[in-house]
Amino acid sequence: MSDRVLESLGGQTCVVTGAGRGIGRAIAVELSRRGLRVALVARSPVELDDVAREIGASEVCFPTDVRQPEQVAETIGRIHGRMGTIRVLVNAAGVYHHGPVVEAGEGDFDRVVETNLRGVFSTSKCVLPEMIRAGAGDIINIASIAGKVGTAGRAIYCASKFGVVGFTQALAEEVREHGVRVTLICPGSTNTRFSPEEHRGKVIERMLQPLDIAHAVRMVLSQQPTSFMSEIVLRPTRKP
Repeated sequence: MSDRVLESLGGQTCVVTGAGRGIGRAIAVELSRRGLRVALVARSPVELDDVAREIGASEVCFPTDVRQPEQVAETIGRIHGRMGTIRVLVNAAGVYHHGPVVEAGEGDFDRVVETNLRGVFSTSKCVLPEMIRAGAGDIINIASIAGKVGTAGRAIYCASKFGVVGFTQALAEEVREHGVRVTLICPGSTNTRFSPEEHRGKVIERMLQPLDIAHAVRMVLSQQPTSFMSEIVLRPTRKP
C-alpha cells in the first residue's frame, strides 16, 4: 500500500459523518492532514466548529441529524455546491444503547437503528449517483465487532451494526463494477465517550484508540485503484 495513492486524492472532497467527536473526529483530522478537503457532518455545531479549528479550515461544518433523510439530502447538496464533487464518504456517526431488551423502549430502538443504519443508507444513497457517474469513489462504513457477534445487553446496538455489515457487503457487490469501492471497518473496544458502559472493568490503555481506526481508513484509501479492502476487523493487541 502506498501513500502516493492517498496523496493523489489531495484537494478532493471527503465527507465524514459523526465528525464532532471520537472516531469520526480522528478520521476527519487524519484525512485533512493527508490533504483531503473534509466536510464535517454531525449534530452538534459546537463540536464541529472545534474540529474545524483543529484542522484549520472554514466553511466545512454541516450540522446534520443523519436520522433525517431530508436533512441528509440537503446537506450533501450543500457540500457538493460549496466543496465540489464528493470522492470519499466515511460513515462514522453512531449512537449506543446498553440494557436488556425487556427494559428497552421503542424510542431506544428507533434512535439506534435510525442513526447507525438508516444514516448509512441515506448518506450512501445521496453520494452514489455522483460517484457512479465519475466511475470512482470510496464509501467506508464504520461498524463494530458487535456487528459480528451478539452479546447480552447490546441487542439493539448489535442489530444496528449487523445491519451495517450486511448493507455494506451487499452494496459493495452492487457498485464495484462502477468503480466505486465500499469497505467495512469493524473495530473492537475503543476508548471514546461513545459507550462508557463498555469501559467498566477494562484497562483503558489497552483499548483501541480513535486514531487506530483513522489509520485503517487511511490504509483503505491507500489502495491501488484496481483493488479494495472489503473488510477490516480491528482488535487491541491485548485484551482490555
